[in-house]
Amino acid sequence: MVRVSARLEDLPNSLENLLRPDLRGLTPYGAPQAPLPVALNVNENTHPVPEEVADDILDGIARALREVNRYPDREFTALREGFADYLGHGLAPDQIWAANGSNEVLQHLLQAFAGPGRTAFGFAPTYSMYPLLTRATGASYVSGTRGVDYTLAPEDAAAQVAQARPDVVFLCAPNNPTGTPLGLDVIEAVYDATDGIVIVDEAYQEFAPRDSRSALTLLPGRERLVVSRTMSKAFAFAGARVGYLAADPAVIDALRLVRLPYHLSALTQAAAVAALRHAPAMLAMVDDIVAQRDRISATLAALGYTPYESWTNFVLFSGVADPAATWHALYDRGVLIRDVGIAHSLRVTAGTEAESTAFLDALASIGDAGRA
Repeated sequence: MVRVSARLEDLPNSLENLLRPDLRGLTPYGAPQAPLPVALNVNENTHPVPEEVADDILDGIARALREVNRYPDREFTALREGFADYLGHGLAPDQIWAANGSNEVLQHLLQAFAGPGRTAFGFAPTYSMYPLLTRATGASYVSGTRGVDYTLAPEDAAAQVAQARPDVVFLCAPNNPTGTPLGLDVIEAVYDATDGIVIVDEAYQEFAPRDSRSALTLLPGRERLVVSRTMSKAFAFAGARVGYLAADPAVIDALRLVRLPYHLSALTQAAAVAALRHAPAMLAMVDDIVAQRDRISATLAALGYTPYESWTNFVLFSGVADPAATWHALYDRGVLIRDVGIAHSLRVTAGTEAESTAFLDALASIGDAGRA
């Protein structure tokens, strides 16, 4: 029987020597997966798709299946029209791009505008896929710094970017894994400080306060600005893998140079188009998630922990004596959350009311042993 290597360190020397030198020693991205009753570790929307919406999505997929012998629409025209209508702000379909999750959207941007001999920049701590995607395209990644509360000030952010002179800048707004909001003044300052592409990753924008302005409002006149979104979070579409962005039509055209042929399947396009038709119903659960997020923050504070301000569907909290021990104690109680590698901190996704209650009860049962 042929043994399949499960880990990079298990590669035979003959294969390890063939691996690209810049990939040796790296660790693949991945959060722990375990069949626990309460999984609140990967910022999914734990609410199911409403039944009436699921029925329409199934009808759309069924129609697409009748022509699945043919290649899909390479330009995913109907989907781009749906995203342009959903985002508003006067956006046209030729300003929209989509791919298999926001990670592939970001990968396309890096393939087009980064690559060997170029640099991407982000402010740590931030989304851990940024450096992985960057290095996979052969570019180098540089980490900037945040304030003690994980915020960014316009002048400091601009100065760091100006010094690094990157080809691509990542701004996660709100930031993952900290939940920190990002002011438009920071985005404007960073844009003015670089001649490179500025990517504002708004994966969690739908969870921000209703009166907060999106970076989409900054697109006019800024041909190097890109705003990335995903259907995985607010739309409860993580399993469908649909990400998208808005940018100048010239940026969109550049992405055609690096995308694989027919990269979005006909079934994916049909499912996403149907979901977008029901955007109000799909987004109705956002208010409940935000309420659970705020409830988690308030209860964490009452338990003696320090939750950070969050405009997302998760809460980062500090004051944890031993994150690994607390993570395992919660695991033993049937609750899975995330240790993101920040000292004395853990991150929990806001789930349903029952899931959030299960987490809070489990954490309370640990008692003083969990607190620093």
